[in-house]
Amino acid sequence: MGESVKRKRVLIVEDEPHVATYLKTLLEDNGFAASTAPDGQRGLEMARLEVPDLVVLDLVMPGRSGAHLYRDLGEDARLGAVPVIVVSAVAQLDPALSQPAAVFDKPIDPQAFIQTVERLLGRAD
Repeated sequence: MGESVKRKRVLIVEDEPHVATYLKTLLEDNGFAASTAPDGQRGLEMARLEVPDLVVLDLVMPGRSGAHLYRDLGEDARLGAVPVIVVSAVAQLDPALSQPAAVFDKPIDPQAFIQTVERLLGRAD
């Protein structure tokens, strides 16, 4: 199956498997390529391996938190310009961190979420 247009890649960093699966399915159903990471450490490794077009990030996770990953992304020369959407039950960022492209409380509004992704990346035709 050859695709002539490369799909925009979204990295979802989320420790709750059902939430990660839901977001991945929602993005793929709307034409985006999506991959998941279960924690901040693995998310950073995956982002460095293949720079995504967008990161969807939970803040509260065991191990390396989403807040730490958010800071790491911003300080990385290759990843600093990648937009970040925070999706969290506790959507409060450390005031020392820069503002993400968008913040969604859980449970998300899927239509508003996809509209935001499309605003940041363009439609996934």
